[in-house]
Parts: sequence; structure tokens; C-alpha cells
Amino acid sequence: METNGKPDRTPSPHLPFGDQRSAPFYGKDILSVRQFSREDLAYIFGVAHEMREMVARVGTFDLLKGKILANLFYEPSTRTSSSFTAAMERLGGSVIPINEVKYSSVSKGESLPDTVRTLECYADVIVLRHPEVGASAEAANYARKPIINAGDGVGEHPTQALLDLFTILEELGEADGLTVTMLGDLKYGRTVHSLARLLSLYDVKLNYVSPEILRMPPEILAEVGAQDIPQTETRRLEDVLAATDVLYVTRVQKERFEDLADYEKVRGLYVITPETLAQAKERMILMHPLPRVGEISMEVDDDPRAAYFRQMEYGLYIRMALLAMVLGKA
Repeated sequence: METNGKPDRTPSPHLPFGDQRSAPFYGKDILSVRQFSREDLAYIFGVAHEMREMVARVGTFDLLKGKILANLFYEPSTRTSSSFTAAMERLGGSVIPINEVKYSSVSKGESLPDTVRTLECYADVIVLRHPEVGASAEAANYARKPIINAGDGVGEHPTQALLDLFTILEELGEADGLTVTMLGDLKYGRTVHSLARLLSLYDVKLNYVSPEILRMPPEILAEVGAQDIPQTETRRLEDVLAATDVLYVTRVQKERFEDLADYEKVRGLYVITPETLAQAKERMILMHPLPRVGEISMEVDDDPRAAYFRQMEYGLYIRMALLAMVLGKA
């Protein structure tokens, strides 16, 4: 793996927990899914699986005792912020929560570089969510401590993509050979941008279902297509549902629309109901990064194929793994 020009280190799946400062990912930034190879992913998912077993056995442990995480969120967040907080605390570390930036020095006009350079005086790792594409990369250019991208505008959300792929592997056993259908807001949905890129490392088929104004961006289509991944665009879920192994639903993000009239035209266009899933495979999973605002009926929640709350739990183990790895403890 290469990040910020730092040398590659070959992953070893047999590294025990403990102080492993020569291990892969130690001191690295997590900025984009583009930085990962399949070997990197196997390593991350192996550590995440170990974290899952450790939580089941003992709940919390002192792997990161004495370490501090700064959660710096310029945009509202419930799941991602809470997930990183829970991950750090289950590992025995502490958290500086900055979820209301308007109450911080940023509201006084402080620059992002100055903010991260200040926080790294107090913390060992910084998790950053920011409304501007590329903000995490900019922060990493100035920070000495690891930066983890928790979402940058409509750009990427790499830890979400990692937990999404981990969910697929844990639920279905493999990614190769699967047909993954992404539904909803594919233009502004950073989760589907990152997941499509990550899945292009595997032998998959990708379907994109959206209204015309919310199509997957051309640059994503070109990037994935360059990996010889079959891609299909359609406006109708019924065109591809029967062959789908993973149905990944996203909400239409009202906050991303400049013209609310456009939002009103497309909200509620796709709703997953028990009747929808009656047309789907018996062995498939339904995913959603949450929050949902009507895209999936609550009547679907009891269907064993509904994986979105299990998906949130898998995210805890991925973020525990990443924190331990960048701090040299995995």
C-alpha cells in the first residue's frame, strides 16, 4: 500500500495484536479506496474479523489504552461519529468529540490545516468529515498524525466502503461472481462511489438504478470500466432485481440539491417493500448506509435478507481494525 509517498510494507495475515510498528498501515492515512489492493483488503478484513471475535468474547480491551482519537466532523453525523467513538473506547482509548464545529475555533475562521495541526498536539489520530472533496487529503498534507477520511463532500467515504465490502463477505462468503445493484442517489452518494471503486478489484457485475438526474458520475463509470467490470445502467429496478445478489440502496440527499424542485421530482421514486423482495433471490442481501428516509419500508426489517443493521455492526469492527492498524497495534 502506498500513502503520502511512504514506502509499501507487505501485509502479513499472522501478525498478533500488540506493538507492531513495522506492520502495514502503521502511521498511514486512510484517504481513498484507491490506495488498497486485494491483499490489503484481506489483511484489513482479517483484523476486523479478529476484532469481532474479541468483542464477542470480552467486550472491551486495552489495546489502545493511552491513545486518543480526535473526531472532527464539519457535517452532521450519527452513525460514523458514534461508530468511531465506540471503536476507540472498545479498544481502551479515549475520544475528543468535535461534532458541532460551529462551537469551535473553526467558527472564528480558523483554516483546516491549522485545526488539524492543533488537534494532533492532543490526539494520536484524527477522523475527519468535511463538506469539500479532497479535504482529508489536504489535512493529511499538513498533519504528522494519521488522518482517516470519514467522508469528503460528494467524493469518497472509504471506511464506509470497507465496512460495506466486509458485510458482503461476512454475509455471502465471497465477492467474486456476485451481481451488485446500486439504487437511488448515485450522483451525490459518496458511499456508492467508493464501493464501486472497491468492488472493481473483484470479479463482479455492477448494476446502477437511478433517475436520469442522479446517474453514477461518468468518471466513476470510466474508472470501473477500465478494470473490465461489466456495468449496466437502468431506470427500473425490475430489470435487474432477479439476478441481484446485493441490493445497495441509498437515500436521495436533499442537502446536496441546489434546486429543491429537482429533489421533489425524485424523492420517493424507489421504495423497497416486502412485495419488492418477493421478486428477489432467496439468498441475497439488502444493504443501506443509513439513515433511510422512506427508501426501505420498515416492514422489510424482519426479512433475514435485510442486512443494514448488521452492516452498522460490521462497521464497528472495521473501524476498530483501522484504528489499531494506523496506531501500530495490529
